[in-house]
Amino acid sequence: MGQRLTLQKLHAFLYANSSSGAQKAAAQHFGKEGRSRPLKWDNVRCCYGNWKLKFYIEACDDGANDVLVIDRVSTEMTLSGIKDIPPSGVTRPICGIMGTIRLVAGMYLIVITRKRKVGDLFGHTVWKALEFDVISYKKTILHLTDIQMQDNKTFLSMINNVLNTDGFYFCTDYDLSHTQQRLSNTSPDFQEMSLLERADQRFMWNGNLLREIIAQPELHKFAFPVIHGFIVMKPCCINGKVFEWILISRRSCFRAGVRYYVRGEIQAYIHVHATRGSMPFFWSQRPNLRYKPKPQISNDTNHMDGFKRHFESQVLIYGKQVILNLVNQKGSELPLEQAFAKMVNGMENGLIKYIAFDFHKECSKMRWHRLQILVDAVSDMQEEFGYFMVSSDGKVTSEQSGTFRSNCMDCLDRTNVIQSLLARRSLQSQLQRMGVLHVGQKIEEQADFEKIYKNAWADNANACAKQYAGTGALKTDFTRTGKRTHWGLVMDGWNSMIRYYKNNFSDGFRQDSIDLFLGNYTVDETESLTPLHVQKDYKFLLLPVIMVVAFSMCIICLLMAGDTWTETLAYLLFWGMASALTAAVIVVNGREFVDAPKLVQKEKMD
Repeated sequence: MGQRLTLQKLHAFLYANSSSGAQKAAAQHFGKEGRSRPLKWDNVRCCYGNWKLKFYIEACDDGANDVLVIDRVSTEMTLSGIKDIPPSGVTRPICGIMGTIRLVAGMYLIVITRKRKVGDLFGHTVWKALEFDVISYKKTILHLTDIQMQDNKTFLSMINNVLNTDGFYFCTDYDLSHTQQRLSNTSPDFQEMSLLERADQRFMWNGNLLREIIAQPELHKFAFPVIHGFIVMKPCCINGKVFEWILISRRSCFRAGVRYYVRGEIQAYIHVHATRGSMPFFWSQRPNLRYKPKPQISNDTNHMDGFKRHFESQVLIYGKQVILNLVNQKGSELPLEQAFAKMVNGMENGLIKYIAFDFHKECSKMRWHRLQILVDAVSDMQEEFGYFMVSSDGKVTSEQSGTFRSNCMDCLDRTNVIQSLLARRSLQSQLQRMGVLHVGQKIEEQADFEKIYKNAWADNANACAKQYAGTGALKTDFTRTGKRTHWGLVMDGWNSMIRYYKNNFSDGFRQDSIDLFLGNYTVDETESLTPLHVQKDYKFLLLPVIMVVAFSMCIICLLMAGDTWTETLAYLLFWGMASALTAAVIVVNGREFVDAPKLVQKEKMD
């Protein structure tokens, strides 16, 4: 049974009929017509007919005649015409191509099957991908052994685990991977490139899946870059003036992973553009059944080389850097703060400034108003950096010359709170400059907009936290309401418990899933045994059983007391000691009991 995929028209190029200079300026960033012009996607029909050997992907733009043909045996991708499409078949709708990946059973085609419109950016529709399907090139897996079938099922589960992680976005005719400021400074050659060629590889999450299509420029119009993160677009009105407020968070696919295994980077593009990223030297905080594992700084690594490379690239891309380190300046986090400060001083780079702010100490006992201390401390630098702005006729009137690079331990909860406060201050300046806010007015006084703003930043925090830590963010009650609440503390406790479980007992699988999806690990069909088959030490199976049995006997002794209290006490002491000693041995050997990644990662350093 064959399959035919037919791409149908999604929408006309909205900017083509726009009289807005700003929209025309944005449109030229996309590029002129030619090989870079993408298809206008709508629903893609998937046909099952009598043609067993090929997929057909049909371009249904007005006057388009191109068809992408994927040979299911040789896996070759070629360009053909509409006349070559088989005349019959059962169809089902899809919305786009995510890419292809090789697993144990062979190649798989990954497609987007459902999407939702987020909004319009300069006349270009931005979509959120909601559902996906993974379709095998092979019609059967009976040629596999039982072990290979199980491995293939596990790898498929990993791919679906990533695809089911909320936050994939795409635009078929605009570049979501770059900032507007960067697009405004591009060359004519860059504008001629297809979206796949020009996309910022740091934020193109389907780059690995599209390797074969990227290698053939004539096929570029059949695919588009997909980013991972969070996008919100809200129409707003202040003083009778209507505008659209947009928040875009892009999650880097370099060193992407889960909380305790790989700490990556997120770029926030709002009214002002900022980044959040892990402390860029070699340290680890591997789960070991303890609530908060102690961070370890590597003693046998040259930290400075990687550190310099990271910040040299940050300065090149974003300009001046102000590092806001929000970790605790005591306890287990203190050595990390000291190492970070020492390396920044060692660089002696005038374009990089380091500020340490002990978030938890300053805000202890519900003193959240003290965050204003940090906001005021960086106000002059924020004024100096400015922001990117384009006039109604498409002329660039100002550019941003630097960014705030914020971090805490996970770059989630504390970081999001600070970024939302800095973003509000920048937006205040912009709205006043555009005449939306009157002299003396503050954003905080605009109740309707303030509600939109706070909820969007809280939703952004939750989205990034779920992608990274597996739960919603902490401290979102402050982001949503501007104050800390007791109910917020209760919810933080609940999310912390869920994080503890996931970090210790499911994050290894999640990390493997990301590594497989991004190409950090590739499946070799010729391997008889994959890294999934890791032999566990006998302690892994035996000790938990002993602990459960011992604890159960303690409960039984309490419920079924002996003839005398001394007999009951003796039984309780024996089984209680057995339970406690077994638990102690498990905790001491905690790393052997957590769910650790099994797939081999390629080493990367931002």
